[in-house]
Amino acid sequence: MPNTDLFTTIPQSIKHHRETFAQNIRNIARLSEDHGYKGIFIFSDNRLADPWTIAGFVLAETKVLLPIISLQPAYMHPYMAAKKISSLALLYKRKVALHLVAGGFSNDLIALNEHTEHDRRFDRLAEYTLITQELLRSDEPVSFKGDFYKIKNLRLRPSIPDALQPQYFLSGSSNAARKAAESLHAKLIENPEPYHTWKTRHNDSTPSVAIRIGIIARNNHDDALKEARSRFPVTPDGTMMHHLDVKFSGFYTNKSYSGKSEQNERKESVYWLEPFEHNHTLCPYLVGNYEEVSVELSRYLSSGCDTCILDIPVTNQELIHTLQTFEIAEKLILP
Repeated sequence: MPNTDLFTTIPQSIKHHRETFAQNIRNIARLSEDHGYKGIFIFSDNRLADPWTIAGFVLAETKVLLPIISLQPAYMHPYMAAKKISSLALLYKRKVALHLVAGGFSNDLIALNEHTEHDRRFDRLAEYTLITQELLRSDEPVSFKGDFYKIKNLRLRPSIPDALQPQYFLSGSSNAARKAAESLHAKLIENPEPYHTWKTRHNDSTPSVAIRIGIIARNNHDDALKEARSRFPVTPDGTMMHHLDVKFSGFYTNKSYSGKSEQNERKESVYWLEPFEHNHTLCPYLVGNYEEVSVELSRYLSSGCDTCILDIPVTNQELIHTLQTFEIAEKLILP
């Protein structure tokens, strides 16, 4: 089993028939746990089923799998977030992780009357999470007065034991995101650029990070590329929707994602943006034979990445292919 913390991702409810969605979640969660993945990532936006309800379902269907629940301040007060976390701990005797989200799709935010400027959203997210943390950690009433929130003598019930305190992740690559993550002791989640660009922002002195990445590895490069193109076909509608998402979304702040990657012009590159560019995924992919993908992956792992949040798995065999790739990649890292 790889040493890297590996998380799979819950499928999006909007892309599944309502009659089969619960079974799909159950299958992915159980298979992820059976293969030793640490947890499962639950995304959230205005189109998708409630991540807290899905997290409860995952906890009920598994024994040790760690759900990462996406948490956006626009959706609820920090007291309610803390109460949901403590209630899940009470019911299932399990901990959860939080994916702290400052932004989102612009149209979603406008619909919620959310117009806060980019950097100030991270300031608000830090306040929000500090309140949540204080409520979860304190047996005494909590008071707080900040720029965005004010509470007085607020006590959380049910309380939560130390062993079940949540783990924190925060999405972003901006200075504001890094500052917020540091203040909250949260691990940054990044959509990585090609390694030669990504490494310029990471060295031995920077904190470890998580990356969101897809993996398609096979015995030879052509088979992997054939599988990738079959899974993520090029369509005019997908290209159009991608350009609209880039225009109207707060997610795509990474300049290397704004158009065709120079890496994509090199036909044998394993760093692959086509699923992103045609609106199939929100992360880049590494595609190639086991050796190619493992070498590229090992570079991220040796430069500060100790957690990978993988794209939605499509089959049991794909989970196995991914594990094999990480096992090879970790052997390539010098001690």
